[in-house]
Amino acid sequence: MAGQVKRRYDASGRREAAEANRRAILETARELFTSRGYGATTMSDIAERAGVALDTVYAAVGRKPALFLQLVETALSGTDRAVPARQRGYVQAIRAEPDAGRKLEIYAHAIGEIHSRLAPLLRVAQTATHPEVREVWRDIAHRRAANMRELAQELVGTGQVRPGLDVDEIADVVWATNSPEFYCLLVEDRGWPAERFTAWLADTWRRLLIV
Repeated sequence: MAGQVKRRYDASGRREAAEANRRAILETARELFTSRGYGATTMSDIAERAGVALDTVYAAVGRKPALFLQLVETALSGTDRAVPARQRGYVQAIRAEPDAGRKLEIYAHAIGEIHSRLAPLLRVAQTATHPEVREVWRDIAHRRAANMRELAQELVGTGQVRPGLDVDEIADVVWATNSPEFYCLLVEDRGWPAERFTAWLADTWRRLLIV
């Protein structure tokens, strides 16, 4: 009709609903994977528990390996999305801090928080026989190793590292001791409080790496 004002379509409600579905799927998948195991959990199980259609699960998160990867990524970022390492708050704080020891304290605190979220997924990966799960975990380990070289370069740049240490050795030491496997050994298997682990990790790195 002439003169009639056409209403602008508002997709915000649909986007919010899609995000709510995605969060519900991720939370449900985390719960089922950690309680039942990866192999015993089907995508249909996740859809039913989350209260969405199976097609919605695939549209929101992809196939099962992609879903597991998203769980790992969100555990690393502490948000409901994957966040590149350089954009995470603790990484930016490390880069802004001039003191090497304080850089390591910031990182140790971050590791404690990350691994409290990541440790249950490590148990899933350790018990899963599916190659796609192990591939996800290997890729994360390789990516973590690359990130540790950047941290090592940050430390060397302060001029405060022990004589004789190079970037590769520093990166390898931090990579080995900041692993979720190491966290699980002390916190889950040996019963250390998470706060004790964080303090010990920062102190150990200081003793090994810093003058």
